[in-house]
Amino acid sequence: MTLAETALPSVRGTLKADAPLAPLVWFKAGGAAQWLFEPKDAQDLADFLTRLDPSVPVMALGLGSNLIVRDGGVPGVVVRLGKPFAKVEQADAVTLRCGGGASGILVSSTARDAGIAGLEFLRSIPGTVGGFVRMNGGAYGRETRDILVECDVVLRSGEQVTLAADALGYSYRHSSLPEGAVVVSALFRGAAGDPAAIQAEMDRIAAAREESQPLRSKTGGSTFKNPAGHKAWALVDEAGCRGLRLGGAQVSEKHTNFLLNLGDATSADIEALGEEVRRRVKAKSGVELEWEIQRVGLTK
Repeated sequence: MTLAETALPSVRGTLKADAPLAPLVWFKAGGAAQWLFEPKDAQDLADFLTRLDPSVPVMALGLGSNLIVRDGGVPGVVVRLGKPFAKVEQADAVTLRCGGGASGILVSSTARDAGIAGLEFLRSIPGTVGGFVRMNGGAYGRETRDILVECDVVLRSGEQVTLAADALGYSYRHSSLPEGAVVVSALFRGAAGDPAAIQAEMDRIAAAREESQPLRSKTGGSTFKNPAGHKAWALVDEAGCRGLRLGGAQVSEKHTNFLLNLGDATSADIEALGEEVRRRVKAKSGVELEWEIQRVGLTK
């Protein structure tokens, strides 16, 4: 599909053609976005999507932490929520209004300063509010659905809607948000807590992550969902995949549910390694691992 600039609606934010995505994702691999749009505000995004040809695909991009962008790039428009969407404000004593581009670290730190407990787990998830809401992001026994009251969404049609948490069809690492919808803000509710105790819990979570995960590597976070009754990392380890390499990609020796770009891996290397791990786990245990990392775009 050829998508000429003349066919695109005008915007108040920034719109770039053939924009490299590798620098924007944690794996530091993959192709370019046909168009990368950073809207100025929610109305800018809504106006753009309203006037954009309905056949053009739209994908939201957060921190790119749980994502493989294939080497052929992403057709259509990639929407990235920048600074205008990164604000976190206190709505009441135990509730925060969070922009879709706000990081988990910012949300949890703001909650701590406000004496709001229950949001500490967001400290450990390398992503943004929009991604948490779409994927029901979670860690350390908590999930987004435990704290979400409602979210503001711009649908692919350009319509702006507010959806209650129970309208999102949440299950493990899944929501029923439609394709092309962009979460622009969310209301998170915790409980009254002591800032010192909240900080202590955040420190505990940070230390646990540091000890168990390859945080300073080019990685994509948890690769596979935990199957019912199993831990994905244990299945991968039992199948003999710890340290397994393919091209420039490797299964982490520190945490076997993480894939690494050792420096020159293509996205094809990373995805093929993941598929080889799935094959070996199936052969060893009979369990079919399901990807947690999102894989988008075209192969070369």
